[in-house]
Amino acid sequence: MEAHIHEWLNLLVRWIHFIVGIAWIGASFYFNWLENNLDRKPPQDTGIAGNLWAIHGGGFYHLKKFSTGPDKLPSPLHWFKWEAYTTWLSGVSLLVIVYYFNARAYLVDPSVFDLAPWLAIIVSLASLFVSWIVYDLLCRSALRDKPETLTALIFSWFVLLAWLLSHLLSGRAAYIHVGAAIGTIMVANVFFVIIPAQKEMVRALLEKRPVDPSPSKNGLLRSRHNNYLTLPVLFTMISTHFPSTYGHPWNWAVLVLLALIGVAVRHYFNVRHLSKAMHWILPAAFAGMVGVMWLTSPQLQLRIASSPDNEQPVISDQQLMTIVNQRCAACHAANPSQPGFASAPNGLELDTLEKVQTNLEKVYQTTVVTKIMPLGNLTGMLDQERQQVMAWYLAR
Repeated sequence: MEAHIHEWLNLLVRWIHFIVGIAWIGASFYFNWLENNLDRKPPQDTGIAGNLWAIHGGGFYHLKKFSTGPDKLPSPLHWFKWEAYTTWLSGVSLLVIVYYFNARAYLVDPSVFDLAPWLAIIVSLASLFVSWIVYDLLCRSALRDKPETLTALIFSWFVLLAWLLSHLLSGRAAYIHVGAAIGTIMVANVFFVIIPAQKEMVRALLEKRPVDPSPSKNGLLRSRHNNYLTLPVLFTMISTHFPSTYGHPWNWAVLVLLALIGVAVRHYFNVRHLSKAMHWILPAAFAGMVGVMWLTSPQLQLRIASSPDNEQPVISDQQLMTIVNQRCAACHAANPSQPGFASAPNGLELDTLEKVQTNLEKVYQTTVVTKIMPLGNLTGMLDQERQQVMAWYLAR
């Protein structure tokens, strides 16, 4: 019953995280699109910097952006902040539910680094808060006036973080925590910088005084960073479904390359209205994706795994099932015996030879190519056994 409750708690919080994440990212995308598509050509109404006509849901909309602000504070004034806050709170809750409650299976991989679960949780929390501190210090330094250098250093931090986490946590956890660190920075930008800057604008309007430009300038910088970080963080949210990325021996480099591609695509949509010369970005991003797909190809890893030094005699079906029953079926069964599992992960059951044969490709990919299964290698699967599974698979 405990495992069943845990599974449904996971589902509920994940659903909430998904909903509010869509609301946050969707609002961000919309306002960036709006800013880039405002008609700024004169003549404009007094105090208006640009306007835009749109049609949606059977009606016409006329939006205007003020140069400074209206003469009187409108009521109600809609703020866009709780989408961000709820996304972070639900995301951290998911970390606790999925990765902390079962840290030995999801957070730790002894083949990477045999951390005690409590120490892995400390690494997890430190990755979030240290990332914010490093990022915030960089943005508050004199480098804020040197955007290229600042961007390079921020990106370098994420490269270092990806490399460190991939050598301390399981590949799956490393990806999620890089995404969580990015998400923490984005939400902290909203809470500590962007919303305070907007509150300063409101106070200035109420007190009928000029707006201090410094908070707005800092808010614009952080907002621009958030805009470019959206696609990388969205990838990490779905990365757990793609073991060929986080299960790769160079998983940190794969993550860095995919993040770069995401940033490039985001940049294209930010500047495409300015110059047609930027149209090369999308084909280049597609070529990059093809390159990463080749890099993570199982054929490359098969050449290494099937070298003469690793050759194993072909085992029988009965010998294969002995390995599967010892190493896999505790979780992947109609009624899992592994604590914390109410049902087989992803519905994948391997407690009979027929079920193994039906899911042959999945078994091979996860146990031989990416080696992400068993989770955290809880059952202690040996490299020799993985080679035996490969020999049985290649003989089919």
